[in-house]
Amino acid sequence: MSRWKLVSGRFLLDTNTVIALFGDRASIKEHLARADEVFVSSVALGELYYGAFKSSRAEDNLRQIEDFATSCTVLCCDKNTAKEYGSIKNRLRKKGTPIPENDIWISAIAKQHDIILVTSDKHFEEVDDLKQVVW
Repeated sequence: MSRWKLVSGRFLLDTNTVIALFGDRASIKEHLARADEVFVSSVALGELYYGAFKSSRAEDNLRQIEDFATSCTVLCCDKNTAKEYGSIKNRLRKKGTPIPENDIWISAIAKQHDIILVTSDKHFEEVDDLKQVVW
């Protein structure tokens, strides 16, 4: 499982990448400017909304998520995602390397659509044939 080093292409942003973007990380903004297409999963949006609702600045954070969600395509789970999820989870079980449930769903969406996942979470390396990069 290698980390892909690409400057353009189709990218799925993990929750931690979106949070870093909200924190004005310049490297992420630079990479996004060169991306052909940017996607976010409904799963990552759910994690972001949860964080916003439990924060002391809920209204501001919710507004920021809404603005972000309108700037990229949101990919949702369907029957094909569920099949990919089941396959990934079974392979992780066989290897004895579980990862968080939401991250299995995010991996499934990335693999289903053949998109590069942008994440700083190392545990995604346990998912076979998942294209990923760290910005």
